[in-house]
Amino acid sequence: MEALNPKQRQYFKGMAHSLKPIQHIGKDGLAGATLHAIASAFNSRELIKVKVLDQSPEGADEIGEAIASRLRGVKLVQVIVKTVVLYRRHPEKPRIELPGEAPAGSNVV
Repeated sequence: MEALNPKQRQYFKGMAHSLKPIQHIGKDGLAGATLHAIASAFNSRELIKVKVLDQSPEGADEIGEAIASRLRGVKLVQVIVKTVVLYRRHPEKPRIELPGEAPAGSNVV
C-alpha cells in the first residue's frame, strides 16, 4: 500500500477521534518490548492510538515516524500534541474499507 492520500487520512482522523491510547511510551522510549506490544495490537485492530508521555526521550513526531518505519505496513495517520495515530491494514481480514479503494475481493479493471 502506498502513502495515505488526504481523503484517507481525514477518514482515519474521524475514526480515531473516539479511540483511547492502547500503549504509553515513557522514559524508556520506543524499547523493543514497546514496539512488540504495538505490533501485537495490530493483530486485533487496524487503527490505534499511542500516547507519548513527557518523560519520553523522543517527541511524538519522532516516535510516530520510528514506529511507521520499523513495523511493516504501518502508516502514520497523524500526530496531535503527544498522541500518535497509526494504521495497518489487516492482512487476512481487513475491516476498514478506505475511501478511494476498491472493496476487497473485487476485480476492478
